[in-house]
Amino acid sequence: MTKFQPELRTYNPDIINYSDIFEGIFEHSPNGIVVTDKNLVIRLFNSNSEKLTGMKKVEIIGRKFHDLFPQVPELRLDQEVLSHEHVNIALINGKKLHTKYFTINNQNGAVAIVFMMQDLTLDIELTMELDRSKHVVEELEGILEGSFDGVLVTDGEGNVIMVNKSYERITSITKEELLGKNMKELINPVWMKNSVVFLAIQERKPVSLPHTTRQDKNIIVTGTPIFDKSGEIKEVVVNARDISEIYELREELLKAREMEKLYFSNMSDANFQKGQSGNIVVVSRVIKDVFSLAHKVSNFDATVLVLGESGVGKEEIAKYIHNKSIRKDKPFVVINCGAIPEQLLESELFGYEKGAFTGASRDGKMGLFEVAEGGTIFLDEIAEMSFNLQVKLLRVLENREINRVGSVKPIPIDVRVIAATNKDLESRILTHEFREDLFYRLNVIQIKVPPLRDRIEDIAPLALHFLQSFNVKYGQNKKLTYDVIKELEDYKWAGNIRQLKNMMENMVVVSNNEYLQINDLPWQKKSQEAEKTSSTNKMDMDIMPLEKAIEQVERNLLQKAKEKYKSSRKIAQALQVDQSTVVRKMKKYGLASQNDEEMQT
Repeated sequence: MTKFQPELRTYNPDIINYSDIFEGIFEHSPNGIVVTDKNLVIRLFNSNSEKLTGMKKVEIIGRKFHDLFPQVPELRLDQEVLSHEHVNIALINGKKLHTKYFTINNQNGAVAIVFMMQDLTLDIELTMELDRSKHVVEELEGILEGSFDGVLVTDGEGNVIMVNKSYERITSITKEELLGKNMKELINPVWMKNSVVFLAIQERKPVSLPHTTRQDKNIIVTGTPIFDKSGEIKEVVVNARDISEIYELREELLKAREMEKLYFSNMSDANFQKGQSGNIVVVSRVIKDVFSLAHKVSNFDATVLVLGESGVGKEEIAKYIHNKSIRKDKPFVVINCGAIPEQLLESELFGYEKGAFTGASRDGKMGLFEVAEGGTIFLDEIAEMSFNLQVKLLRVLENREINRVGSVKPIPIDVRVIAATNKDLESRILTHEFREDLFYRLNVIQIKVPPLRDRIEDIAPLALHFLQSFNVKYGQNKKLTYDVIKELEDYKWAGNIRQLKNMMENMVVVSNNEYLQINDLPWQKKSQEAEKTSSTNKMDMDIMPLEKAIEQVERNLLQKAKEKYKSSRKIAQALQVDQSTVVRKMKKYGLASQNDEEMQT
């Protein structure tokens, strides 16, 4: 390496003692260093200058600086300029170099000029790479924050180092509760019995875990360990996903499958029964037992008494017995004993001779027992038959003959009798409203039909059967939904099958929905109307005159108090007013009647 010029060595005598060190620093500097004398003739040129400029040192030494580097602005070697550091950027050897020069002076002025060159290309590349890295990081952070799934990252010890917003939303745990904390601090026996982070660390593989948050939300968390080059776990990435919606979709799928099952069941088993006996749908065990008994007794001519609430299908049981019997090709005659006045019922049942009574036909009339000859007569609501007519019916059952009204000539009959009632005949016997001997004569075979609320399994098939029937009748294509089916099964059905049938007809006709909804149910509409009325009343109350509002409140309080306490004295004690005030106001609001003698005491 070329030694420093004597004039440089005399600038600072101490350098001479460190010349080897200085030369090493000069030669191995990461920057290009060019030293010229005061005439800008190159005297020193380090190896890094060769790399940056592409020029060889042996070719450079002794030549003018600006002859070789015209890109660098001309220097003015006056005292003012050379006393400061100057910076330029020049394109040398296809590289953008950052050039900086300063002078080395003694008392006589400048003795040398030092040029330093730094490759900006690498810096620019590094800056661009850094910018790209920052951009990638920002994009990744944006992606993580925008992820619908929750993401949490811990180090290899379970300390939380990153959490996105979705994780907060899904788990109901805030960033403040997580960042910088160890997952062990969050474990508790209520809503986090274990952490997937430590399971993933222990298993050294991805682990998934179902979890219920403290807000009772169903989620699934997956912990995935990240390994370094030495095989150690450096991070654990936790992914949290809200599966409540999946659960809801699963429920919807189960509902859809249940509906499919109901439809197919209705079209197979239920329709099989329908084909045998008209409008009968038999699914539940209890109703199967009823029809099993009815089938068994159908071929015996014994009298049958069918018991059950109004609307349970007692007439359908009677028809079933008739259609299964040897009398099926003969008439099936139905008469409602409670719908016909006593005077007319006798003539309807037994007929009458000409001129038997005023208004009677000249030719007389055949009774329903004669019309049913060879077949079956169904006496519905038998408990409503008058006591006197019960005697005549008993005689018919015992003698198997009738007498027309106005005639003493008996007419033999061959008719099977099936009676039905929704009343308790045995209790009516005790009150002398029903003849005991007639009860025993009718009650040879008793069939009890259970109410619809006790045979829930039949509700859906019956509803579907009625729906199909009314769809055909009215040219509709309405369908039941699972929610409506469940609502039907939860309802108490005071009117039983008759009420269900009428309700299904109502929905087919009135609803605008192809798929029937809960709000299409008549009782739901009544509830909504009641709420609307109540809301309207409240609004009216809000705007009524104060005096009227006070009177309304007084009247309501007195009405409730009267129902509870019965006497004016007790009402006065409850309302903490004088008894005379209660009596006066009761009269004012029309709440006191002539029978309310106690109201005066």
